[in-house]
Amino acid sequence: MPEPVGTVLLAAGRGTRFGASPKLLTPLDGKPLVRHAAEAALAADLGPVIAVLGHAGEGVRTALAGLPLRLVENRDYAEGLSTSLRAGLGALPETVAASLVLLGDMPRIGPGLLVRLAEAFRGAEVAPSAVVPVRDGQRGNPVLLNRRLLGATIAALTGDRGAGPLLARRSDVLELPVEDPGVLVDVDTPAALARLS
Repeated sequence: MPEPVGTVLLAAGRGTRFGASPKLLTPLDGKPLVRHAAEAALAADLGPVIAVLGHAGEGVRTALAGLPLRLVENRDYAEGLSTSLRAGLGALPETVAASLVLLGDMPRIGPGLLVRLAEAFRGAEVAPSAVVPVRDGQRGNPVLLNRRLLGATIAALTGDRGAGPLLARRSDVLELPVEDPGVLVDVDTPAALARLS
């Protein structure tokens, strides 16, 4: 049995560029945006899945109803992405050495990509600090974080920043070339959503 890899689904942000309605609850292909990411995480079947709620929390909770994942409330979500990242990673069992960080507004990420990231981590001769998908020379999302190597660094993150800035300074990040265009596609505006429909 391979070592479990957790998934933290970040679904707490305000999505201010999207407009007044909660971005993650906007329908795409007949279901809320956030449910696409959650279903991909569960279909990958890598380990425990934690969804971090904040803004529009009750609506997101309803959108994820019936899925076998754990919901965690981040009361500090207004202070930025770092608080949700810490809340999600902190909710995973200690025995889970690595976790994918999946953004709730990336509906075109499929389970196959998540499995490839986990396999790259498990198959590395020396455990990398992270595994990052790269398409056309550009780093994308989701990223896989090594909790054992990055725990203290992530705990010190503040503000509206994810792991990107801290990974940029490290030489032990494994870049995984992918063809999947979804790694560079997040939905920040109604126009971006319309391009996916």
